[in-house]
Order: sequence, then C-alpha cells, then structure tokens
Amino acid sequence: MPQDIYDKIMMVAKRRGFIYPSFEIYGGIAGFYDYGPLGSQLKNNVENLWRHFYLLKDNCIEIATPTITLYEVLKASGHVEEFTDLTVDCCRCKRSYKVEDIIEKGLSVEQAIKEKKIICPTCGSALQDAHPVNLMFATTIGIGEGRKAFLRPETAQGIFTNFHLLYQYSRKKLPFGVVQIGKGYRNEISPRQGTLRQREFSMAEAEVFFDPKDKTHPYFDTIKDKELYLFDNEKEWKMSVADAVKKKIINNQALAYYMYLTQDFLLSAGADPKKFRFRKHAANELAHYATECWDAELRSERFGWVECVGIADRSAYDLNAHIVSSSVDMYALRPFEEPREVTIKKVVPKMNILGPRFSGKAGKIKEQLELMEPTTAKKITMTIDGESIDIPKDCYDIVEAKEKQIGEKFVPHVIEPSYGIDRILYFILEHNYVEGKKKDEEYTILKLNPWVAPIKVGVFPLIGDDKLISIAKEIDSDLRTMGIATFYDESGTIGRRYARMDEIGTPFCITVDHDSLTDNMVTIRDRDTTKQERKKIEEISSYMRGKISY
Repeated sequence: MPQDIYDKIMMVAKRRGFIYPSFEIYGGIAGFYDYGPLGSQLKNNVENLWRHFYLLKDNCIEIATPTITLYEVLKASGHVEEFTDLTVDCCRCKRSYKVEDIIEKGLSVEQAIKEKKIICPTCGSALQDAHPVNLMFATTIGIGEGRKAFLRPETAQGIFTNFHLLYQYSRKKLPFGVVQIGKGYRNEISPRQGTLRQREFSMAEAEVFFDPKDKTHPYFDTIKDKELYLFDNEKEWKMSVADAVKKKIINNQALAYYMYLTQDFLLSAGADPKKFRFRKHAANELAHYATECWDAELRSERFGWVECVGIADRSAYDLNAHIVSSSVDMYALRPFEEPREVTIKKVVPKMNILGPRFSGKAGKIKEQLELMEPTTAKKITMTIDGESIDIPKDCYDIVEAKEKQIGEKFVPHVIEPSYGIDRILYFILEHNYVEGKKKDEEYTILKLNPWVAPIKVGVFPLIGDDKLISIAKEIDSDLRTMGIATFYDESGTIGRRYARMDEIGTPFCITVDHDSLTDNMVTIRDRDTTKQERKKIEEISSYMRGKISY
C-alpha cells in the first residue's frame, strides 16, 4: 500500500527528532506521544507565538494551575456527569469503541442504535447496549481515604476557581482575559488518529470575562474589516468580521474578535489558508456549558476536516456553578452613577448555635454564610476542608436591612478560545510538507514559518578547513548568544547539508567560504527561494534577528 502524507510526515518526524511514540521499547500504547529535540522546540515556538497574540496583542494575563483537579470542582462544572462518550463493548474481541467512530458515514448515532447498525470494526460482530463512559482519569490525593480528584480535562477550571482573585488583580475592570497553557487529559476509548487524538495533550486556553450587557471588544475596530473564512455546514464563504456580527451570523463582537485572532494566529503559525475554515456548531453539538461555539478546522489529506480550536460563548455557566457549589462571592460589580439606598436581605449566622455544633469549623462556616445570597439559602450545603456539611436552618437568620450600594452585582460572561496545541503542530507539519526532486533524487522541504521553525539558521564551513571552521563556529556561537537557534554542520557536501536543513524546516543557512577570509562576508541562503546573498559578518546577527522576529 502506498504511503500517504501522514505516513511520510510521521516517518520524517521520528527519524529527525520531532515526534516519537511513547514507551516504544515496551510496545507503546495508543494515545501517547513524545516530542523529540526538534518537536519540543517547535512546540515551544508555537506556544510562544500564541502568547504573543494573547499576552501582548490582546493584553491578557497568564496563570498556571495544577493538572490534578478536585472532584468537587469538576462536579460543579458538570464534567462528572457530562464529560462522556457513548461506548459499545465487543465481547468477542474484548475491545471497546466510541460509537460515532465506527458507524457508517451519514448515519447518526441515534439511527445506528435504533436500527442496530453498530458493527465491530475488528471482528464484524453486531454490537449493542451503547452506554456513556466518563473520560476523565480518576485519582486520589493523599494516602488512605484521601480526597477524590481527576486529571484535568481542561485548563479552564483553574481559571474559574481563581476568578475572585483575578478580578481583584485586574482592578475590578471588565473585560479582562486570563490564559493558561498546559496539559489536559482525556481517557479516549479507542484513539485511532495518531497525534490528533491523544490521551494526554497540550492545551492553550483563554477565558475572557465580559459584562453580559456589553459584549463589545475594545480592539474590535482594528479588525472589523478583516475577512473570516466561514462554513455553515453547507457552503463556505468569506465575510468581513463587522458584517458577520451585523447579520447575527456571529452573535457578538467579543466572539467575532477572538475568531479573527484565532484565524490570524493559525495562518501566522503556518496553516494553509486554503485548508482552513470556521464551522458553527449546530444546537445538538453544543457542549453542556456553551450557548454558541465555532470550531477552527484544518484539513488533512488523510483525516479530512479536523477541529483544532473551539471558540465558545460559555455565558455565566461556570462561575454560576462555582458560586452555588462553593458559596464564595465570585460576582463582579456594575457601578451606579450615584450610590443608592436599597432594602436587602442578608444571611446572618447564629454563632451561639454554630460554635457548639461545628466547633473548629464554625468560623469558616460563618464566613461562607455571610457571603451567600439569600436566594440560595433555602438548603445550604458547603464544603469545608474537603468535607461536605449540611447547615440546618436554625443556624442562621435571613433579615432585611437598609444598605447604601455603589453598584449592582452580576456574574460575568465568558468567551473561551480553546486551542489543541498538538493538533495545530501536526497540521503545521502537514501543510508545509513539500516533496520534489533534485537531480532525479527525492527531495523534501518543510516550509516552516521562521517564527516557529525549531532551528532558525544552519551554519556551515564550505569545507573542513581550520580557518573556515573557526569563523563558522564563532558565527554560530554569536547567533546562539543572541537567542537565535542554530545548527552547526561540517560533514558531507554542502548540498547534503542544505538538504538536511530543508527537511527539518530551517529557513536560512550561512556558509563560510574562502572569500570570507578576505572580504569578511558570508553567503546566506533562503530555503524557500534558494536565492543566495552576501552579507558582512558583523551584520549577520541583526540581519537574522530581523528575519525571524514577529
């Protein structure tokens, strides 16, 4: 069977140090991959380009939170109930499958179940009894009883549970965005798409908090005339960002802005614009937390259109859930023009009852009760030091009082762009993989954007002459001191060295020749055009910096 582009890329990726199968000496396991020396640097460069877009262009802030997440957090967020796939088990070959992965094309999951058209792809048996399976990896924190927890399925919850602190940090002004890059985990039932469907994966997520009465974006006017590549499940077309919002194809400025930012990032990273589009989720596709969602999809020769980024309007779902579950004040404040005197209801703890009944926990219970909205105080259950505690009605009063208020509380809405870094990295490789011939020999070029290329410059002496080697090594050292990733190579013909650099995506090569000894100049070759130009040695560092900077 002839190799397709995926097979070729994965062969090059393994041979040249981009991607390795994990635990290969023990037979490996589906859904896990390692990044080699070049893959790790490519991944770092993609993530740092993403940071450039979100931290510098959009002025977000970045945090880092644990990959292990408490059960209570993911119970409140809905993941314990909703983070599932419909699964069937084959008794004959002892394998499990995700239903939507093995049914006939054009057949819905509901139809396949009703018409009993679920067939085992391994042995051909008819499969029944489809059932939901939670895809989170469960664990326990501590020895003995410990506390129930999961490996996080997304980085977002670490941002939501810190909202009250981040709101203070941002001086209580909306909108503001918080980003996080890190690992997520999904215990896939039968991962079958190589690096596109992993059980441990890298995510880059932004949670941008808005007043629900004002989902405009302060930078919207800078991109409103740019075009978006849209797909409505029937046809593809281009439309300006402003028109998409005006015609309610996209419901608000904030969502549209982050769609364009995503498009700009992906194309800058090296995605082919001819193989890129945004696809809107139908109502029956929406996640349990989303009111509107668009997927940025990239096209693969083997796998077709694949979601690489989801941009969702999560409304107030998550913050509301955590307010109810934790009883912590995670509201924002919409200021009044003038303070107002209003009659309010308050929860007043009875310490004479709380103290004797709950002893050491009474103080923490009092703090949570005072922060609680009376509307949520009908049946109160709160978590204190990992223990779920019911608070009886005789432990508090609900009283009316007059109070001066400077504003009204509300729960912010969230726009979330969520990026699958591993998928993006694969598509950068596929979309920039070019085959050709040179002198009747197969020749491969990886046309990576200099911004993300793992090696920016190859540095060569033309031949193994000590004087040329000395100059070349000094240039190589100077470039690395300037923060420019290089690869020094003095083995083989100059043509072979160029070919090795082309295959790993190195955009520029510098050759020191005999003329360099007298004119103090070197030859710089451009990978994509193969054009060569002479530059003075003292100008190289600043020249290369200009070529690879954002």
